[in-house]
Amino acid sequence: MKISIVIPAKNEEENIEPLVREICEALVDTPDYEIIYVDDGSTDRTYQKIRELSLSRFEHVKAIKHLYSVGQSTAIWNGVKQAKGELIVTLDADGQNDPADIPKLIAHAAPFPEGIHFCIAGNRKNRKDTPWKRLQSRVANRIRGQILKDNTPDTGCGLKVFPKQTFLTLPYFDHMHRFIPALVRRQGGTVKVVDVHHRNRAYGSSKYNMLGRLGAGVLDIAGVLWLQKRSKLTDIVLDPEGGSIDAQQSS
Repeated sequence: MKISIVIPAKNEEENIEPLVREICEALVDTPDYEIIYVDDGSTDRTYQKIRELSLSRFEHVKAIKHLYSVGQSTAIWNGVKQAKGELIVTLDADGQNDPADIPKLIAHAAPFPEGIHFCIAGNRKNRKDTPWKRLQSRVANRIRGQILKDNTPDTGCGLKVFPKQTFLTLPYFDHMHRFIPALVRRQGGTVKVVDVHHRNRAYGSSKYNMLGRLGAGVLDIAGVLWLQKRSKLTDIVLDPEGGSIDAQQSS
């Protein structure tokens, strides 16, 4: 597998099939990919719907189920760990991210050499959310950006592309999916922001609220800032025998 699409989902049964169809249409010229849904303890037929699709018309679809809800970050983490692709694409299960943008983000990822840490982050330039929700995001993104200096205007956008090996080097914690660009930069990686489309939610309702975002956000920003301050990076050189030596030790 070259590309794995990882989608965390909770109570999104009506959005599953339309989104899968759109992803397959967007990747019609990409023969080697998989779609991994991670059902985060849904109480509706989300998991059953994913299984029905995977056993019938969509052989690319795979299902992982949490026995109870543990959050979006853990769902993404488990999905990436099970992925067979070297390149990971994440997007939300609610259908508001447009799968037609996936090839564009993959194209931006293509020039990066193998083994380099990077993240292609979507930016929902014309968001279709309510004015109140857009205000929440602007305030949160401004505060986060000023403190963490991640130069990413919309870390809440679910549409991102990064190497599997990059993601698995990041520190795991609840809500870490909102800080992927800052954590990639902490690893010495490159973050590139690409404008993407945003759509109205067709079915279901949002799983987040203002108090939940704010309470977790303040603590998490402080934690990521601590990680940034404690990060130490060094260049390495290869010795003539093919092993690696710390560059500072070899000088």
